[in-house]
Amino acid sequence: MTHRLLIESDPHQTRVAVLESDQLTEIYLERHRQRGVVGNVYKGRVSRILPGMQAAFVNIGLERDAFLFVGDVREALASMDALAEADPQTGEFPVQELPPIEELLEQGQDLVVQVVKAPLPNKGARITTEITLPGRYLVLVPTVPSLGVSRRIRDAEERDRLRGLLEALEANEHGLIVRTAGEGKEREEFAADLDFLERRWSAICRRAEEAAAPSLLHEDWDLALRSVRDRFGDDFDELLVDGGAVHERILDLVREMDPQMEGRIRRFDDEGGLFDSFGIESELDAALKTRVWLRSGGYIVINPTEALVAIDVNTGRFVGETSLEDTVVRTNLEAVVEIVRQIRLRDLSGIIVIDFIDMNEPQHRTEVFEALQAELRKDRAKNQVLSLSDFGLVEITRKRSRDNLQRLLTRDCPECGGSGRVLSSSTTCFKLRRELLRRRERFIRAAASGGPGPLVKVHPEVLEALRGEEREVLEELEETLGGPLRLEADAALPRERFEIAEE
Repeated sequence: MTHRLLIESDPHQTRVAVLESDQLTEIYLERHRQRGVVGNVYKGRVSRILPGMQAAFVNIGLERDAFLFVGDVREALASMDALAEADPQTGEFPVQELPPIEELLEQGQDLVVQVVKAPLPNKGARITTEITLPGRYLVLVPTVPSLGVSRRIRDAEERDRLRGLLEALEANEHGLIVRTAGEGKEREEFAADLDFLERRWSAICRRAEEAAAPSLLHEDWDLALRSVRDRFGDDFDELLVDGGAVHERILDLVREMDPQMEGRIRRFDDEGGLFDSFGIESELDAALKTRVWLRSGGYIVINPTEALVAIDVNTGRFVGETSLEDTVVRTNLEAVVEIVRQIRLRDLSGIIVIDFIDMNEPQHRTEVFEALQAELRKDRAKNQVLSLSDFGLVEITRKRSRDNLQRLLTRDCPECGGSGRVLSSSTTCFKLRRELLRRRERFIRAAASGGPGPLVKVHPEVLEALRGEEREVLEELEETLGGPLRLEADAALPRERFEIAEE
């Protein structure tokens, strides 16, 4: 399978695309005026303690105060670790509860925190006091002296070897985690990465001592450099960069970080544009639509809601060849691949419910569920999947760390307010009828004195309905109000709105 990383940058934004077998699976976007805050380290001040939620609001200098849950306070976890001794009689660990947040923090207290989840339109950023600084092969955890290896490295012998290398490093009691890119690497490469990360942490500590809260202590790299650091590994065949200045910055980084990567990095100079050349623009347009067609003729429907994301699978135009059960299974299996691709591409998170087409045979249900699990292993985001229910439903939870594609590229519709629905033309006609009848005494008096009828402005589709299928409504109004209505089409009006002018 060919893997490519595409980076396109201009004076206004940077976009990064991940292609697997020339198919878009992930997209990242960063507007230069709206840099993301995930990964940034701040010196903040506790503005409010919420005992009822076991959380606190912390002012870190953003538009909304950030949210700090008690489980993200380092002192809370440290107190639990201190109690984590097994019972000598049973060998069991006691059930532990986090200490109350009001015993850990107080209003006005200064904290060094890191953003772990981006703010939403109605929520502040999610923060933690457990700072993590990612490098090329290691993650430095300055406040937690423990060692770990990425769960994506599954070989038991390799995990043991890597843990031994970590124990041999002099990490000054800092915690270390081997990243997936560290698989197969040696002590020298880890030592260089550790030295780089410790220098960054020392600089953050110096700024924290000098700065007043709230203030930014450390800003994570921009999207282009983060993508090279976090995504471009041995599993990628090439990195294509559209943008001369960004290309040079990337080359400077890899020469310092891993010179062997340079041979797989190429500047893209074709006039057509990098994303256009690989069909990314059309893929992005399709990723904003509710319906996604499958090659067989079936389709999936993706409906994000406030509470969860609902995904429905349908056979559509696919009629199969042998039996209904075979048609259903083939559609579900094809849908599995596309569903996971869309989850990654759109960066859907929270609770995701998939409604597969009902299958009668238990082995077919197992086959579809195992295929879903296999596809989800390709996803870098932390996820958990529950088994297929008797109703053909599968529940997935997926961790959110940034805005999804829909929030990045779109805004709520000014007509429907984001619901995706507007009143029908007939419903608007009936609303207009009720409003005119409410004012009928005035209109009747005006008509009796020889004045013109009311001027009514409506959307062109509503006007068409009044003169067509809802003609009876118009006739009733003109008879009741004592004269003709003056109707005027106004395309600038939303379909649900109308204006009534009285002269």
